[in-house]
Amino acid sequence: MVIPASFVKSKTAVVVIDYQPKTLSYFSKEFQNDIIARANKVLSAVRKKGIPVIFVQKGEGTSDVETHPQIIRQTQDTVLIKTNSGAFSTTNLDERLKKLGIDTLVLMGIYTSGAVMSTLRWAADINYKLYLVSDCCADRDPELHKVLLEKVFYHQSKVIPAKEFLELLEKS
Repeated sequence: MVIPASFVKSKTAVVVIDYQPKTLSYFSKEFQNDIIARANKVLSAVRKKGIPVIFVQKGEGTSDVETHPQIIRQTQDTVLIKTNSGAFSTTNLDERLKKLGIDTLVLMGIYTSGAVMSTLRWAADINYKLYLVSDCCADRDPELHKVLLEKVFYHQSKVIPAKEFLELLEKS
């Protein structure tokens, strides 16, 4: 699927995957602060444009599913709880997106080789147009993260750093 250089805001949603204390705890405090700052910048910009934000988080107990306290969540954001890696298989994410008329997803998340990959591949298989905000994704294996971003994901999504995504958002 060819991803256009711009998108229709009314048909776009941002899906934030596993930005949780436990998943981020495997990274240095400096890295956490950097990735969270970038994510918050993207979230602020898309909200100003009226683009819905959906948090998909893994866990079964209430303490497991908390969003990282530095991530700015707002009351209008949707929060879905999953029990498997990807955002689709154990949630009603696809149904919710279809009800909103969404055909384009902007993905960012923790564990590029797990939750992000599973979500991206599933979304591509069910024909969503996809943007992956590369520097708002992370993996405990930096080499694998790089390979996925540079050699795998671009086949099914537009892989773009936050700065370029924000520029694209302004043009759309």
